[in-house]
Amino acid sequence: MSKISPPGQFLQEFFAGFTEEVLADPDAVELIVDRYYTADIEQIVDGVRMDRARLVQHVRPVQRNLRRYRYDFHEVWRYDEKLAARFAVHAELRSGRVMSTEVQLMAEFAPDGRMRRAHQLTQTLEPLAEL
Repeated sequence: MSKISPPGQFLQEFFAGFTEEVLADPDAVELIVDRYYTADIEQIVDGVRMDRARLVQHVRPVQRNLRRYRYDFHEVWRYDEKLAARFAVHAELRSGRVMSTEVQLMAEFAPDGRMRRAHQLTQTLEPLAEL
């Protein structure tokens, strides 16, 4: 993880970069996941554990359905290679549906900036009127 960039900027670049790459190249999901996550990634979202294989499966519907998105970071803290954050994800799907989700994240990153461990709690928010 870059020691130079502020933690909010780092997370914005991490999540937006990952999302942009998977949307741009549907055939390279596994390679893209490997650029952003360590091979032993363990991500627990609302009590559901995702390893690398499950993360790859999770990304495929996002590729098919996501039209536009935005991340709004409200609070981000860093301690060494660990980050905690509260942010919102706003998404417009190909169907025209707009959804907003608040995320509370506690994550550990490898020195190279890839995510190693994460715990996330999410809550559906009232969607934005316009993305």
